[in-house]
Amino acid sequence: MDVAQRVAERRPAYLAALAGGTERFHEPRRADCPWCGSPRLRIRLRTADLIQHKPGTFTLDRCGNCAHSFQNPRLTPEGLDFYRRDVRETLSGKAADTLLGAPATDRRHLARARALREFDEPECWLDVGTGRARFPALAKQVLPYTSFDGLDPGQGVVNAVRSGRIEEGHRGTLAGLADALAGRYDALSLFHQLERSPDPRAELGAARTALRPGGHLMIEATDPDCRYARLLGKWWPSYAQPRHLHLVPLANLREELERLGFTVVGVERRAAHVPADLSGALALLLNRCLPKGDVPWRARPAPPLRLKLRRAAWWACVPALALAHALDRLLAPLLTHAGFANTYRVVARRGADG
Repeated sequence: MDVAQRVAERRPAYLAALAGGTERFHEPRRADCPWCGSPRLRIRLRTADLIQHKPGTFTLDRCGNCAHSFQNPRLTPEGLDFYRRDVRETLSGKAADTLLGAPATDRRHLARARALREFDEPECWLDVGTGRARFPALAKQVLPYTSFDGLDPGQGVVNAVRSGRIEEGHRGTLAGLADALAGRYDALSLFHQLERSPDPRAELGAARTALRPGGHLMIEATDPDCRYARLLGKWWPSYAQPRHLHLVPLANLREELERLGFTVVGVERRAAHVPADLSGALALLLNRCLPKGDVPWRARPAPPLRLKLRRAAWWACVPALALAHALDRLLAPLLTHAGFANTYRVVARRGADG
């Protein structure tokens, strides 16, 4: 089935969902910080959906007391489903595939496995938000004696079991399945899951439940203190509005882990950095400026000529995107020393019960 057919099939469902407006996709606005309860809030960011251009305006507030940043008002479960649906298909098509291919991602996956191997060689590892289980499939090269399971709300985790990438797949959320998985794992990974979770604290508590005493938790999360956030503003790709609900400062995360009985044994900013800030910002800007594509949340199909112009424009922009990506990679060793790392990695060991 080609793109036009997929869009045509999805259009009635999208238009029906939008018939009553987007107000029901938002919870009531909070007057206090969900992390510390402080009422000292200020607007950090107000933006539209720069990736899919779905209707709506989204606000990130920052707490003046603990520096936690969060979407306010937050999306409801229905809103999250609406705005996260089809996101992988819409940013920049073939231009993004040309730049952000598998090799760099594969290297990051292998580096994650090596980072945990410095502290432990686990018997069984649960990868939360595993998707198609690319990480477990590669991590086996580094940890050949580790059994990898995956957890994800999507169909991909079922397919990953069938393909042999993971031993066992759990379909759902970590918070919802934690009791059933209690004490089963001696390693658990949360790669960019705290940003997407409606309640990061509940996610951390559920991770503790699923881990055995002495087990290791590996977290990677967007660093809200990254200087690229101020430099690029709403074009900073790590904001990822409206799909990211929370940006947890490293200090807050460490404090919460210690409260839960974890001991932080490793923290990395430079090694966890993903060199895609400039190229990602340029891709978002181009996606805003180039002719609009055919998407199911618009009532009228895009004219064929406009689609051809969009496709041609993206290919014409590939050299500029490639240059921006090269700058990301060349500048990373220098800039990550100066506060421009966009991700932090934390490894924490769960203490004994009691």
